Amino acid sequence: MQEKKNILTYEGLRKYEDELHELKVVKRKEVAQKIKEAREQGDLSENAEYDAAKDEQRDIEARIEELEKILKNAEVVVEDEVDLDKINIGCQVKILDVELNEELEYKIVGSTEANSLKGKISNESPVGRALIGSKVGDTVEVETQAGVIQYKVLEIQRSN
Repeated sequence: MQEKKNILTYEGLRKYEDELHELKVVKRKEVAQKIKEAREQGDLSENAEYDAAKDEQRDIEARIEELEKILKNAEVVVEDEVDLDKINIGCQVKILDVELNEELEYKIVGSTEANSLKGKISNESPVGRALIGSKVGDTVEVETQAGVIQYKVLEIQRSN
């Protein structure tokens, strides 16, 4: 079975590469030093510092593995080449919640980069899925737990 592609913007790719580099180059050395210092204290069976350092090492290695998997299957969206006639991954969109008459602004990203607190929604989320392929002036309907919500597409632009 082929693994799912991780769609990333260039910004997301850089962020993951930087984090991976930081973990491999800096954090691995720091935790190795903590383990070495804890070992020098003698009896490891009741050594809380040693246990904590080993837990931290396990967490770092797990995150490195996760990041390598994301990057191995990454497909980068070149945002400068995104077609601004219709919404796609890499676009910044301004939409209007028709019922609440409230303007919202989102960047459409791949699922690994999604962060609703930073205005980044996944192309696989209900709102993202509904918006993909829409044009300025279109009204889309999104099925939510609270019922159907209508959004009108006001603007599509390149994200900066």
